Amino acid sequence: MLTVAFAAGATLVSLAFACSTWERWLVRRRRHDLAWSVSLFMFAAGSLALSAGAALGWDEWSFRAFYLFGGVLNVPFLALGTVYLLAGPRRGDRGAAGLALVAAFAAGVVLVAPLGREVDPEAFPTGKDYFGVLPRVLAGVGSGLAAMVIIGGALWSAVRLLRGRRRPTGGGVAPGRLAAANVLIAVGTLVISAKGAFEGLGDEELAFAAALATGITIVFAGFLLATTSSATVAEPAVPRVLEAAQSARRSSASDDSRMAKPLRGSEAEEEPK
Repeated sequence: MLTVAFAAGATLVSLAFACSTWERWLVRRRRHDLAWSVSLFMFAAGSLALSAGAALGWDEWSFRAFYLFGGVLNVPFLALGTVYLLAGPRRGDRGAAGLALVAAFAAGVVLVAPLGREVDPEAFPTGKDYFGVLPRVLAGVGSGLAAMVIIGGALWSAVRLLRGRRRPTGGGVAPGRLAAANVLIAVGTLVISAKGAFEGLGDEELAFAAALATGITIVFAGFLLATTSSATVAEPAVPRVLEAAQSARRSSASDDSRMAKPLRGSEAEEEPK
């Protein structure tokens, strides 16, 4: 079945992506890597629930797992990684605390919310068919706002990199290549929610699975594009490109500061020729 193949493919790609970011978290202990790992493992769980529902028939708990991990929680945690990089660890920690509370509340709602009717094992379940207002609002607002953060952060970083044209320290990856990786991330995020573009393949379930598999593959391609062959641990695209943009901004501010005041004696001696 084509739907199962797409869903299984999305599961495998997101697991590979999650293992890469998790390995990086274990080595460097950077908070954005942890946020991305949590999000991608949730994405894999949601894709796995979709694959199980399509292959074995839907029931109440496969639907709830699919809705919770694939429709409510994964995108906000993905956006949290962007917040850590753009706003810094202090604001990121505040966002993480707030997101943890909202995620716990949303999980409780999705797990205990009454279903309007018994889940049809042969039909692709959607929130409007079975849930009331609150679970659907949590999915729509949470995923929508989080996707805007991810796309906006990726495009902002691409513009900064193209304007600065500075080579990021330590990575050796050209700014143009990192900017292209950002564009792939933004496009992939859009594709994940654009199931309408795949409706020509068949029914709604197939279109949704195709959008998931295609979108996460595009995001993963951005990650691979931003990964250098000399890196010991592969670095996810969004953290690399956002860190490069931050490095360019700090370097520009440092240059302006040096031009604004004369060098002192010791500084003049240390200034490179």
